[in-house]
Amino acid sequence: MRFATAGVIGGGAWGTALAQVCARAGLAVTLQAREAEVVEGVNAAHENAAFLPGVALDPAIRATGDMADLAACDLILAVPPAQHLRTTMTAFAPHARPGVPVVLCAKGVERGSLALMTDVLAQVLPEAPAAVLSGPSFAAEVARGLPTAVTLACADAALGEALMQALSSSAFRPYLADDLIGAEVGGAVKNVLAIACGVSEGMSLGRSAHAALITRGFVEMTRLGVALGGRAETVAGLCGLGDLVLTCSSPQSRNMSLGLALGQGQTVAQALAGKRSVAEGLESAPAVRSLARLLDIDMPICVAVDRLLCGETTAAEAIEDLLSRPLKVERA
Repeated sequence: MRFATAGVIGGGAWGTALAQVCARAGLAVTLQAREAEVVEGVNAAHENAAFLPGVALDPAIRATGDMADLAACDLILAVPPAQHLRTTMTAFAPHARPGVPVVLCAKGVERGSLALMTDVLAQVLPEAPAAVLSGPSFAAEVARGLPTAVTLACADAALGEALMQALSSSAFRPYLADDLIGAEVGGAVKNVLAIACGVSEGMSLGRSAHAALITRGFVEMTRLGVALGGRAETVAGLCGLGDLVLTCSSPQSRNMSLGLALGQGQTVAQALAGKRSVAEGLESAPAVRSLARLLDIDMPICVAVDRLLCGETTAAEAIEDLLSRPLKVERA
């Protein structure tokens, strides 16, 4: 099984970076974007100035605004924001060929349905073999060719091996897994936890508090992953712990920067003003909170983040509530 052409759906920073990954791996790439200025900029100037300014793109990447231009591709990477995956793939469905694999690169839980991205894809494109790409990766670094390792999860071992070979290059290293649920949960929950770490940073609570949030947040991530049918060892890999460490450690993360602003006293509206890129944790937090309630899982940090985002509490009150919880034995 070999791939020669790739279609990337979503012209944001991550979609553009993955188009660059595909081009470096030797694939002929078509990048679909909703924004006319992105299409024009990629084709004429080889730059996505709106979402990835200052990064020179491979001149071989062709951008389009028309989903139909992806119909002939033998591999699709789906990179819309998680809350728009359903509508985006529904729009692509008339052009999808049965059997063409879709690599899901969005990280989140769909609000309302509480569906993971693989569930959404199965409902919209049931004949599309699915894979999940997730791991510690900042778009600008990946696009510039800095070393990156990620998890590529696929239930079909042969397909997973073929995808891994198709996307890999000297600077982009996928590690193969077969646990799609674990990979998805890691990518979704880490965005919520990054907001918590940003709040801690904004309130100048120190490195000890930061480390505690990452560690106890990882426990919450693992609980949810296992409860949904994933494996703890998957969540302990690049797609969970690895992504958590990265996203919670740098204001390059859109989610951490949102939390940083909230910790410094800004409202959600103020923190998001003028931002074009999506902080996925903002949308996933209520869905993660609902899943925790539905599955009867203790996820106090994620719940505190959602309560803060929807105005049920203040940052100071959320921290006080977490610190006043009953003392307990440390376990997952």
